[in-house]
Amino acid sequence: MSGQEIVFTLLGIVAVGSGLLVVTTRQLVHAALWLVVSFGALAGGYLVLTAEFVAWVQVLIYVGAIVVLLLFGIMLTRAPIGQSMDLDSGNRWIAAGVAVATAAVLVTVLVMGFRDAHTPLKPGGGSAEELGASVFRTWVLPFEVLSVLLLASLVGAIVLSRSDIGPRLPGRAGHPGHPGRGGRGEGDG
Repeated sequence: MSGQEIVFTLLGIVAVGSGLLVVTTRQLVHAALWLVVSFGALAGGYLVLTAEFVAWVQVLIYVGAIVVLLLFGIMLTRAPIGQSMDLDSGNRWIAAGVAVATAAVLVTVLVMGFRDAHTPLKPGGGSAEELGASVFRTWVLPFEVLSVLLLASLVGAIVLSRSDIGPRLPGRAGHPGHPGRGGRGEGDG
């Protein structure tokens, strides 16, 4: 094994290990921080593969924006910050079995399909010119759909966090027929 392959393997182990910690930790903020570690290891893997542009996009977009969006969503929805036992559905062993079976199928398919394939690393595969042409020619629609989805999730988090949005119930100030502000009370003429 070359030095690049050793570093790539170590970064892959860090990415997979921190990814497992993302889904097994019982604290939401810790899960988001483990996600930062996983994304950082992926960015390091892109650097090893000489895709510098993709690595920096990984850091700026995923580590910088997506994780911040997740943390804002946690804060705005007033999710429990500490350990939360009510998030456990009791299906942990079934989920672990399904995950191991899915991973075994994926690894088997990849090993059988690419057993003897070897691609030498050549610089320039992740250049901004090649990726820009790919994104803005073939992947522009999925890119825009993803941006609308992220915007909708942010708006949804804001709506869930605000208590003054919603139907006005009788008896609340500002409701027509209520003597508070904005409504017509008994003494109004």
